[in-house]
Amino acid sequence: MLESYVVVDLEMTGLRAKTDRILEIGAVKVENHQITETYQKMINAGIKIPKEVQKLTGITDEMVAAGVEESEAVEGFFDFCRGFPLVGHNIIFDYSFLKQYAVNHKVTFEKNGIDTLKLSRKFLLELEKKTLDYLCEYLKIERNQNHRALEDARATYVLLEYLREKYAEQEPEAFRPLPLLYRAKKQSPATERQKRHLKELAEYHKIELDIDIETLTKSEASRKTDRILAQYGKMPKA
Repeated sequence: MLESYVVVDLEMTGLRAKTDRILEIGAVKVENHQITETYQKMINAGIKIPKEVQKLTGITDEMVAAGVEESEAVEGFFDFCRGFPLVGHNIIFDYSFLKQYAVNHKVTFEKNGIDTLKLSRKFLLELEKKTLDYLCEYLKIERNQNHRALEDARATYVLLEYLREKYAEQEPEAFRPLPLLYRAKKQSPATERQKRHLKELAEYHKIELDIDIETLTKSEASRKTDRILAQYGKMPKA
C-alpha cells in the first residue's frame, strides 16, 4: 500500500516540454500519509511571462526575476524526491518537463508514479469534470491560491488520500506506482552564430527581445529568428 510519496506540481510558460519553460516547482513529501516536508522554488526562466499565464497563476515578471536558476530549482527537486514515487494530477505532464531538463543536462531521472487524474476518472464517474479546480470545489479542498505550484501539490495530496481511503481497499492495484514513461530528445544550446545573428536582427529592427538569448536552445533561436524575419524582414547585406 502506498504510504510515502512526493506530490509535485509545476507552473510553466506553456504546454509543451520541448519549447516551454518551468516557472515554479511546488512539492510536498508525504510519509505514513502525513506531509513531513515541502519544497517550493520560483525560477528565473529568462523570458517575459505570457499574459494568459500571469492571469491564470498570478506569477509576474517581477516574481520570476527574483527567482533562482533553473538548475538550482530542478536539481534541488531531484534531491528532494529521491527514493520516493511521484504523485500528480496528470503527472506525466509535469514529469515531461522534468524529464526534458534531465535529458538536456545528462542527468538520470527515472521515477514511478501515480496519477490522481486517472484515479479520479476511474472512481469518480458521476462527476462532470475531473480537473483539479473542479475536484477541489466538489470535495471542499481549500487552497489559498489556485494554480500555484505548492498549493496545488497540497491539494493533490488531499485528493489522493481521499481516494485512497475510499477505494484502495477494494482496488489496491490502482494505487500501485508504475513507471512514468516519457521520451525526451536532447536539446542543444544555441550556437554563438545563432545568438549573434539574433542580436544583430533585434538591434537593426529596434526590437526588445522578450527572452534571454543566452538561455536559448538551437531550435528556440531558429524559431525566434524566423519570426523576426517574417514580421520585419532581413537586414541589408553589407
